[in-house]
Amino acid sequence: MSRGWRAVVALALLSNAPVAEPDDALIQGDTLPQRLSEFRLILGRQGETPNARVVPYALRNALFSDYAEKFRYAYIPKGSKIGWRDAGVLDFPVGSVLIKSFGYSADMRAPAKDLRMIETRLLIRRASGWVALPYVWNADGTDAALKRAGTRVDVSWTHLDGNTRAISYAVPNVNQCKDCHALDNVITPIGPKARNLDAQLFNAGNITGAPTQRMTLPVWNDASSRSLESRARAYLDVNCGHCHNPRGAASNSGLNLVWEERNPIAIGIGKRPVAAGRGGGDHAFDIAAGRPQDSILVHRLRSIDPGVAMPELGRATVHEEGVALLEAWIAGMPPA
Repeated sequence: MSRGWRAVVALALLSNAPVAEPDDALIQGDTLPQRLSEFRLILGRQGETPNARVVPYALRNALFSDYAEKFRYAYIPKGSKIGWRDAGVLDFPVGSVLIKSFGYSADMRAPAKDLRMIETRLLIRRASGWVALPYVWNADGTDAALKRAGTRVDVSWTHLDGNTRAISYAVPNVNQCKDCHALDNVITPIGPKARNLDAQLFNAGNITGAPTQRMTLPVWNDASSRSLESRARAYLDVNCGHCHNPRGAASNSGLNLVWEERNPIAIGIGKRPVAAGRGGGDHAFDIAAGRPQDSILVHRLRSIDPGVAMPELGRATVHEEGVALLEAWIAGMPPA
């Protein structure tokens, strides 16, 4: 984006004058813009203002990403609608863009205050398929640059317990994007499944064919939303199921952690590991009923060793609250 265009955007935002709509030709074309602003999808400092037809949305359960705050938007081209699917990701038309920004507040106890945006990832639905592009924000939050090779950014914040935490935050490269987003070796979105969406996209009238009532996942950290087991399964579905399914990148593990799976062995209960390597530690079962301390699942989620930790990408810390939920679920199982 030129300095002249930045000035136009800034003036329009201040004066409430109309801003040029998202660039459909650029979105659907073959080029890879070097600046996020060239798409004209999100505007203002750190992209806090969605442009026309860019709809904010939320998930009932979000993938854990080192406690980063996330801001999600979906862009649907004019005249198009999202198609309904009972299972899997909704059918986004060509020209759609899924936008996800990651940032940290200085103090997690005051979210969105003193927010520092780190990166914005785009998933663009082109005629040839989905394209994943990571953009990293500059220091003053005026624009984000394409980083196809990924990068690392030092981040620190005051955690909910009042202690300071610091990590080397990893922005994935485009190949790592594919590792997580692969289904049958083809890039696909992960989060926007009907069962895991809150109501924004539905209320905006962007979805066609949706039933009057839909099944929704329980919220993993809301004890009132359903049973402990169902909340644990929802957590695994969102954080692990995109790889651990028969068509995913971790299909060779024999684990199927998607919500629909009901076979206890496929979920890992009493199942011996197939391809855990040293990640299995000294444990015999993926999930040892009644014994979370002896379960490979817990062992890997509690590790930050790159050769042991699961998920393999996207975290440098342990999700204490999520692991505690799974430990409580496993501890409550009748021992085999």
